[in-house]
Amino acid sequence: MTMTKFLSRSGLLRTGAVALALGLPLASAQAQAQAQTPAATPSAAPAAPVAPETVVAKVNGAPITAGDLAIASEDPALSLPGVDDAQKKNLLVDYMIDLKVGAQAASAAKVGDSPDFQRKLAYFKDKLLLDEYLEREAKKAATPEAAKALYDQTVKAMKPEEEVHARHILVENEDDAKKIAARIKGGEDFAKVAAEVSKDPGSKTEGGDLGWFTKERMVAPFAEAAFKMSPGQVSEPVKTQFGWHVIKLEEKRTKPVPTFDEMKEQVDQYLTRKAQQDLILKLREGAKIERTAAAPAVAPAPPAPAPKAP
Repeated sequence: MTMTKFLSRSGLLRTGAVALALGLPLASAQAQAQAQTPAATPSAAPAAPVAPETVVAKVNGAPITAGDLAIASEDPALSLPGVDDAQKKNLLVDYMIDLKVGAQAASAAKVGDSPDFQRKLAYFKDKLLLDEYLEREAKKAATPEAAKALYDQTVKAMKPEEEVHARHILVENEDDAKKIAARIKGGEDFAKVAAEVSKDPGSKTEGGDLGWFTKERMVAPFAEAAFKMSPGQVSEPVKTQFGWHVIKLEEKRTKPVPTFDEMKEQVDQYLTRKAQQDLILKLREGAKIERTAAAPAVAPAPPAPAPKAP
C-alpha cells in the first residue's frame, strides 16, 4: 500500500476539488496546503443550524459562506454517499477553497473575457433561471389536493383486471415435461421438483414461483393456459419460445386498486411535469419567436402521459 493510500484511508489526508470532481490522486501541493488550512474537529453533538451568510473560509480575502456550501452540496457530483455530515462539510469546504483558488487564477488569466466563455456563461445563467422558475411554479400545481384529485380520477377510470398467482417448471423438451407433470400429479411437491429440474434461473430457487401477474405480462401460450386453469390445478406441457412448461395455478383474483400512498410519487411527478410543460407552452404563446433559415423546424413535444397504476 502506498503512503498516499494509507493517509487517505486513515483520514489524515484531505480531499479537495480534484479528488471530489474527478477521482484523481491528490497532488503533493494539496497535501502541503493541509498545513495552511486547519481541519475542523468533528463534534459528537449535532451542529447547530448556521446562517447562510456565515463565513466558513476566506481565499485571498474572498469569503466562502455556509450558503455557498449548501449550494455545492446539491451538486450530484458531490453527493458523497456514505460520508457522515461532519466529514462531508469539511470536504465541501476544501472543495470550495479549491474552486475559489482556481476561479481567481482563471479570472486573473482573463479566461472569462473570451466570447466563447461569455456564451457558456449566458447559457448556464439562462438554464439556472429556468430551472428555478419551473421548480417554483410546479410547486403551486403539485399540491396535496391536486394529487388526491388526480388519483381519484385515475382509479375511477381503471377497469377491473384479473390476475393469477402461478408456479412453473421449465424444461427443454416435451418428453421431460410430460414426466414432470406425471410426477407432480402423482403427489410430488411442485416446489421441490422445480428446484431440482427447472431451467428457469429466475424462479427455480423460489420453487418455480412467478408471483402475481396479469395476462399481458406473459407470452401468449403460457398466459392462455394459466388463465384457463383453476386454483390447485397442474397443466399438461405448454410450449413457448423458451421451452416446455408445467404450470401450477395457485390463486386467482381481481387485481387490487393501488392505494394513494402507492401512487403518490408517480402522481406528483406527473403533476410537476405537466405544470412545467404547460408553463413553457404558455410562455411560447405569449412570446415573439422567429426562426431563421439556419434553424430547421422541430415538431412539438407530445403531452406528458397520465400516471398508470403500478
